[in-house]
Amino acid sequence: MQHSYLSNTEARTRQAWVERFTVSDDEQDYFLLAKVIDALLQLPPAADPLLPCSLDVAEILRHLDVDQTTLIAALLCDERFEQTLSLDEIGRDYGKTVRILCENIRNLQHFHDCTEQSEPGVTDEEQGEQLRRMMLAMVSDLRAIVIKLAWNLQYLRLLSRKEVSGLHRCVAQQTMNLYAPWANRLGISQIKWELEDLAFRFLQPETYKTIAKSLSGKRIEREQFIADFIQRVKMLLTEHGIKAEVYGRPKHIYSIWKKQKRKHVEIDNLYDLRAVRIIVEEKQLCYEVLSLVQELWRSIPEEFDDYVTNPKSNGYQSIHTVVLGPQGKPVEVQIRTRLMHQRAEQGVASHWRYKEGGRLDPELERVITAVRRMLDSNETDRELLEDFRTEVFNDRVFVRSPKGKIIDMPKGATPVDFAYYIHTSVGHRCRGAKVCGNIVPLNTVLKNGEQVEILTGKEERPRQNWLNPELGYVKSASTRQKIRQWFSQQNQEQNFRDGEKLLEKERHLLNLVKLDYADFARQFNRSSERDFVVAVGKGDISPAQIRNYLLRSHEPEFKLRKTKNVETAGNEIEVRGVSKLFTQMATCCHPVYGDAIEGYLSQGRGVIVHRTDCPDLANLRREREERIIEVTWGNNTAAYEVDITVSTFNKSGVLGDIANLLAREQINIRSLHTRDTHDPCYAVMDFTLEIRDVGQLGDVLEKLLQLPSVLDAQRKG
Repeated sequence: MQHSYLSNTEARTRQAWVERFTVSDDEQDYFLLAKVIDALLQLPPAADPLLPCSLDVAEILRHLDVDQTTLIAALLCDERFEQTLSLDEIGRDYGKTVRILCENIRNLQHFHDCTEQSEPGVTDEEQGEQLRRMMLAMVSDLRAIVIKLAWNLQYLRLLSRKEVSGLHRCVAQQTMNLYAPWANRLGISQIKWELEDLAFRFLQPETYKTIAKSLSGKRIEREQFIADFIQRVKMLLTEHGIKAEVYGRPKHIYSIWKKQKRKHVEIDNLYDLRAVRIIVEEKQLCYEVLSLVQELWRSIPEEFDDYVTNPKSNGYQSIHTVVLGPQGKPVEVQIRTRLMHQRAEQGVASHWRYKEGGRLDPELERVITAVRRMLDSNETDRELLEDFRTEVFNDRVFVRSPKGKIIDMPKGATPVDFAYYIHTSVGHRCRGAKVCGNIVPLNTVLKNGEQVEILTGKEERPRQNWLNPELGYVKSASTRQKIRQWFSQQNQEQNFRDGEKLLEKERHLLNLVKLDYADFARQFNRSSERDFVVAVGKGDISPAQIRNYLLRSHEPEFKLRKTKNVETAGNEIEVRGVSKLFTQMATCCHPVYGDAIEGYLSQGRGVIVHRTDCPDLANLRREREERIIEVTWGNNTAAYEVDITVSTFNKSGVLGDIANLLAREQINIRSLHTRDTHDPCYAVMDFTLEIRDVGQLGDVLEKLLQLPSVLDAQRKG
């Protein structure tokens, strides 16, 4: 196999090169081709002998019958031109279309570089499909991918001259993930089989050698066998007046290996190592040819498939049979009409779908079909190219992570969107971004094929202004939702912290050892302890409610002492405005003066007074709602004594400030004692106060703390 035309440059004249790559009668095309040949021949030798010369790339494309524009662009894809010929100069000298193609090619050339230290890349099927879709989105003229396929093939050919290394394996894996599937989808079998075989040789050299050695010893015999079989089929069809095209289908090494793995058989047991395809003009002739072939040679029933009468789900139509040919050797025969063959090759029954097991993508399928038609056409189809520019993936952008992972996002996406697509935590910690190695603003709109690196901080702290649509930080709705969820969660965290502070403050004021959050959650009908604390922080549960409950639930600890002249509890309750009815406090919730209350009219025990938030009252309301009556607190003349401790700065006027506050709150001081602190700057005073109800205790303690000279105030333990 000739691997490089560059080595023959001296022996081939400029004119010979021009004539070799001339495929158009247009004078302007001829002039441009001559111009690029002149430029190529003046370039210095490549620094890296493994980099393909564009003359070799163009030679591969010449055998695909591509148009003149494609060949000119392919010649300009030589990497030596990147240092000497800018895209603007290409546009000026060769026209806009060639410039676009060259720009696309340069983008594709550098989107995923391999080095000697490289290891095989991503092998995941879904990621491979993302890579192929990104390639589509990166180009505005799909002929750039065809050129890239030819370039990659020549690169593999040159690499085959060197001992296998990490570079070989990386390029080979890229070929399997990207280029071979694209050659398959585009129907360019001449490139596909060689790409796969060379890549397979680098990835699994020992297996490749074993299969190649097995085939080599029998190639001449097998080729002669196929030639004789084809000649016999042609004679058979001629005898019966059937016009047909008959040709052999060579089986390449990678395909043989895949079938061995799939069928778990040795190479000698593969039926289609010898394969022939027969193409006829009309459908009924498929069955006539089948009958003639099976009459001449015995068929293997289990290897027969009629996809003409029963097409595959993707529309593929053909008859497949295996017959025992001369010397009893199996031969696979495929029979189809020219129209069936054309449909299969152009994507209506796309060969790649059932070979690769991919899912139907109507958008991608339309493009593939159009490009196959364009490649088969003798003239440039400008409308197809325009359709491709405007319709393919016009709402998506494909970018790469530093590790080569492809991220598919809405067009207009930014580095912030990219960060959240990588991982929610990465998005929350995003502080900056690099695109293709350069630091950029976070509202930069990303382009297809760019490599994006997110710079992160240690703490999760997204910015509130990212949600401002006018600033353009976020395009994706999912990104916006994740940011909103974070702020919602943070608000909840802040509420939780605020709730804890408030509860701790109440615990301190009342001088309690600890608080039972589980008991609180049950009392205030919250689903969990955390939910209760968050509700306190949000203000859904007021400090007064907390304080009242703490005072009631810990009343024995407070050592509240009733003063003299306390009236009975019954006189403290009015039923619908009527006093002196027999009432008693419910033992389940222990209402205290100031609580919101309701009454239950019992049988024989008078009115039982409950707090309105009492669970037992809720049950009674459901079962005997007619017995629930309105009650209110009457004039309460009861008073209680409680001991508190107040710590202050030792300065004049402090005691007066405290006394004035207690007087305003209508609280009587029954006794006062000042303790020695052994520090002249501070003072500690013990008060015995007369309070109206237990709820008043927490209120006065909190107000005492608001006095400038008071350091601390709490119930005395």
